[in-house]
Amino acid sequence: MKAKLLFVEDEIDLGNVVKQYLELNNFEVVWMLNATEAYERVKANEHFDLMLFDVQLPDYDGFELARKIQIHAADSCFLFLTARKEKVDKINGLALGADDYITKPFDIDELILRIKMILRRSGFQMTQVENKATNDNSFQTDDVVFDADLMQLSIAGKDVVLTQREVNLLEIFYQNRNKVLKREQILTELWGENDYFMGRSLDVFISRLRKILSKSKTVRIDNIYGVGFIFKLSV
Repeated sequence: MKAKLLFVEDEIDLGNVVKQYLELNNFEVVWMLNATEAYERVKANEHFDLMLFDVQLPDYDGFELARKIQIHAADSCFLFLTARKEKVDKINGLALGADDYITKPFDIDELILRIKMILRRSGFQMTQVENKATNDNSFQTDDVVFDADLMQLSIAGKDVVLTQREVNLLEIFYQNRNKVLKREQILTELWGENDYFMGRSLDVFISRLRKILSKSKTVRIDNIYGVGFIFKLSV
C-alpha cells in the first residue's frame, strides 16, 4: 500500500519537482495549488496519510489551513514547508501539532527521510511486498544496522543519515557482497552511465561510507586496484 500525501504548494516549478520525486519514491501524491481546494478535499472526507503545506499560499496560509483541517480530521499528520526562517513561524507550526517543519531551500532526500519517519511514527504499515524489497536491501551485523527505508546507517549504536545516492550505493554493494564489483557496473547501476565525472562522484561517496564504517569490525569496503571494490560483510 502506498502512502497517500496531500501536497499544497503554489510554486509550479518546485511543486512539479517535489511531486515527481515523491512518486518515484513510491508515494501517491495529490498536489494542490491553493489552500481552499486542499481544504475541500479533506472536508469531503478524502483520506491522506500525511499532508505537506507550504506556509505562504495565495489564498490563506498553511497554518490556517492546518487549523481548518483539524476540525474535520483531528488525527491528521502534517509537515510545513516554508521559505521563512523566523523562529515564531516554527513555534506556531509545532504548536498546531505539526509533525515536522522544513525550511526552503531543502534537500529533497532529507524531505523523503522526514516523511518516512513521520509515517513510521504514525503507524503506517507497508505491504508485505514492499517490506520484502526493503529487507532484501537492508542488513544487520553485530555492530552495523543499515535501514534503506529510513535512509539510515547505525554503527555501534550511533545513527548516521544517508543521502538517497549513498543508500542506493549501499544497496548495490550489499546485493554483490563479498565479491569483486567493477567500477563500471556500479556507475551504470547508480547513474545509468560511466564517465569521468560520475567516477569522481563515486569516489566521494565511497570515501564517506568508508569513514562511517571505519569503526565497524564486521563491514568494510576494500579497493581492488584497477578493477573496483569488494564489500566485505561478516554477520
